Amino acid sequence: MRKLLCLVLLFITALAQAQKPEKLSSSEIYSEIKKLNFLGSVLYVAAHPDDENTRLISYFSNELNARTAYLSLTRGDGGQNLIGPQLRELLGVIRTQELLAARKIDGGEQFFTRANDFGYSKTPEETLNLWNEEEVLKDVVRTIRSFKPDVVINRFDANSAGETHGHHTSSAILSSRAFDLAGEKSAYPQLAEDLGTWQPKKLFFNTSPWFYESQEAFDAADKSHFLTFDTGIYFPLKGMSNTEIASLSRSQHQSQGFGSTGTRGTASEYIELLEGEHPKNNNNIFHGINTSWTRIKGGKEIGKILNRVQKNFNFKDPAASVPELVKAYKLIQNLEDQHWKEIKSDQIKDIITASMGLYLEAVAGSSLATPGEEVELNLEAVNRSNITAQLVSIKLLPEQKEIPIDLSLANNRPSTEKLDFVIPTDLNFTSPYWLNENGSLGMYKVENKELIGLPETPRELKMEFVVRINDENIPFERNITYKSNDPVTGETYRPFEVVPEVSVTAGIEVMVFAKEKPEMIPVTVKAMQNDISGTLTHENMPGWKISPEYHIFDTLQKGQEMTFLFEVQPPAGQDQVNFNPIAVVNGTKYSKSVVQMDYPHIPLQTLVLPNKTQFVKLDIQKRGNLIGYIPGAGDVVPQALEQIGYSVDVIDPKNIVPSTLNKYDAVVTGIRAYNTVEELRYRQQALFEYVDQGGNLIVQYNTSHGLVTEELAPYELELSRDRVTDENAEITFLAPNHPILNFPNKISAKDFEGWVQERGLYFPDQWAPEFTPILAMNDKGETPKKGSLLVASYGKGYFIYTGLSFFREFPEGVPGAFRLFANMISLGKEEASASPPTFNSN
Repeated sequence: MRKLLCLVLLFITALAQAQKPEKLSSSEIYSEIKKLNFLGSVLYVAAHPDDENTRLISYFSNELNARTAYLSLTRGDGGQNLIGPQLRELLGVIRTQELLAARKIDGGEQFFTRANDFGYSKTPEETLNLWNEEEVLKDVVRTIRSFKPDVVINRFDANSAGETHGHHTSSAILSSRAFDLAGEKSAYPQLAEDLGTWQPKKLFFNTSPWFYESQEAFDAADKSHFLTFDTGIYFPLKGMSNTEIASLSRSQHQSQGFGSTGTRGTASEYIELLEGEHPKNNNNIFHGINTSWTRIKGGKEIGKILNRVQKNFNFKDPAASVPELVKAYKLIQNLEDQHWKEIKSDQIKDIITASMGLYLEAVAGSSLATPGEEVELNLEAVNRSNITAQLVSIKLLPEQKEIPIDLSLANNRPSTEKLDFVIPTDLNFTSPYWLNENGSLGMYKVENKELIGLPETPRELKMEFVVRINDENIPFERNITYKSNDPVTGETYRPFEVVPEVSVTAGIEVMVFAKEKPEMIPVTVKAMQNDISGTLTHENMPGWKISPEYHIFDTLQKGQEMTFLFEVQPPAGQDQVNFNPIAVVNGTKYSKSVVQMDYPHIPLQTLVLPNKTQFVKLDIQKRGNLIGYIPGAGDVVPQALEQIGYSVDVIDPKNIVPSTLNKYDAVVTGIRAYNTVEELRYRQQALFEYVDQGGNLIVQYNTSHGLVTEELAPYELELSRDRVTDENAEITFLAPNHPILNFPNKISAKDFEGWVQERGLYFPDQWAPEFTPILAMNDKGETPKKGSLLVASYGKGYFIYTGLSFFREFPEGVPGAFRLFANMISLGKEEASASPPTFNSN
């Protein structure tokens, strides 16, 4: 036995590193006792991360003490990322963790469906068609039957088709239908057999002035079916108002730039009754619903005990409540209602450990391990109270191997032990379960039905500590974690991950071949355990030549990596293929990559993903060589431009003066640069002077609100919310003879094939006559939108504004996107070409 470092953490520090064990103060323990003594639940339903009303979630959880959850139908995969380059599936993982971080603050729980956020949708009909309406509806029913809410609240109006995002309206449509179906045995009978049925008592719509034409219209609306809550209440035990807690929760959505400043004072929220009995003359959302322990058979005596605990709680000595809490725990184990038995068992065990200062931990010797590998565990158990406790046994899950201990846990005397164990060979990798199979545009595929709806993959490896407290053996499960000491931040926790023996990573997701000359492609092999030897090869790609056929790697140690180069010769014509490198070790093939994403506001994310490297041979010409790029909200456009032969300098906006820009053949601003880069407010005239002197300035899309300057262009230009979400929408060439469509690449309808997610977004809808609109496009049933690509000459140069979604098309290797962008850069350089083009009038 040996003593290990005792941990002292502040609550806010635990938020920054979500894997650290929670240690509750007396006031927090008391708050948890009040929640333990309340048997009511609320489910809030919307479409995306950030749609949830954190003020209401915090209010229900911390003021009413209700079990509160947010069901987000998607993981936000289709949005933009303000903190890094990750998009689509990886962005969905980040936003999932941001939601979990938000719930950790406001006290809620988190659920999802299998719906994939495929991007903006204008109608619920389009949304439900791409989502597979029946399956997403089934997922919502599944959540209601498993969570068993008394009350369901929709964030959006089911009758708002065409007025808001199609996902928003769809979430309310599906929630309302699921509210009625969840209680019927005939609806999804297998699901009813597995989970039982459940009929919530009330359905509400979280309305607000935003859903009305004006504040005046909302003030004049009939509110007889409304409930009104003052969510600005102050919690003395927390030292914060509810709205301050809500803003901290909201601010976890960092990838969307939703940092929120806390407010104080009255803050009204409204919910409108859609189904169920209205609480007459009061605003009690649980009116008519028994939320005490008497709602379940055998609960009356438990309620009496917990009422005494709550009434007599000693803030200076929380452990004084433990004997009564253990009595209640024993009675909870005899409950017939399995739903509440499971929930309240977990709650009361957490309260018992917090009241005793009972610290139980299982820490692995490394952060990564592979199936079949032996791992050292460091175990710690310490009871920091005068309550008599005995560590009876420990059990490693899932193998159920129990080890008798029979160790007295004296007050504040740490007990430590080392244990070696072998990772089961059939254990699944700890990767997001919804990414294990290839899904569709609108749906994730999940084979294991028990995982559907969960926010993340449950940890299979756990340590169970059985502790005898007041003659009652109580099992406490702890996830196995990894911790180390950082010289700057001190003790640092990371999740313990199970990964394959070898990670195979191609150096790039999309490799563009602008010419027929060969390129060298790096592939990295990383050993995830010791003494790894084998060969690195690849799948055959007809028409492409790759050499050598294979590389040999020998005796790599854990964490060691080697990078090998393959020479790739593209075919003569335009082509696209997938490149699949494979490592072969002892006859086993490994083709997946271990990817890690590390951001300070969420736990380190480790994913085991298939390589998605794509080779694209382009039929493309370009003019100019050096590009200046002003970063915006994060994209891979600079890397894409380098692949087609440009040299790209990333420009610090503070250094923008005309004399520093003259060397560039074009200057490009990143997506949402004029929403996120404050310095551009003061640099516009320098950019316009660059254009006047003969430069090309290409401005990519910005949102219509929150611009750092109103002078976005040298001429009048007004942004709107116009967008074309159908990636296959027909394109009309408004200026077919314009050089931007003809030089150095002839752009045709074929160049708009294979686009993903959308055509573009936030198009201008008003512009000065100096601008020439190049393209027209529209979604079904809408008028043509002509603002996706606008060109104006200014002095000796050109100003180009585009809302086309190049930032989505480049990572997917869409050939036409590269060809059109090359033309944008080459605009005005026709005279410098060896054979100036001639354009015929039509």
